[in-house]
Amino acid sequence: MEKLGREAEKILAERFGRDTVIALATVEDGVPFVRNVNAYYEDKSFYIITYGLSNKMKHIEKNPIVALAGDWFTAHGEGASLGYFLKKENAVIAAKLREAFSSWIDNGHTDFRDENTCILRVRLTDGVLLSHGTRYEIDFT
Repeated sequence: MEKLGREAEKILAERFGRDTVIALATVEDGVPFVRNVNAYYEDKSFYIITYGLSNKMKHIEKNPIVALAGDWFTAHGEGASLGYFLKKENAVIAAKLREAFSSWIDNGHTDFRDENTCILRVRLTDGVLLSHGTRYEIDFT
């Protein structure tokens, strides 16, 4: 397994550095749960707007190790809540998420007045990326 190189980082940024749907898996009591989420990739992490009291966040609170899969990419990572979307400390990433998710973010589905609306960051630890016949086994640590 190799450290994240420039070519693999470029592919990840091009493929996932915008609104993209990925499968996110968590585990509770030894049982896996998977769901599709809108995500945005930047600097070895995926960012997801979610509800802080959702099952996925409850699972991550108990066990932060997650798996994810996207367009010819699978990985493991560590999930953590960054807290309320509108929290001052989240302003920079929140602005990027607003831009990435601009086609749907204000459609009424997400209540930004609710302080349980939070940002989930999945910091990647390892993964496999496939691109044009090349397999990248990546150590993100």
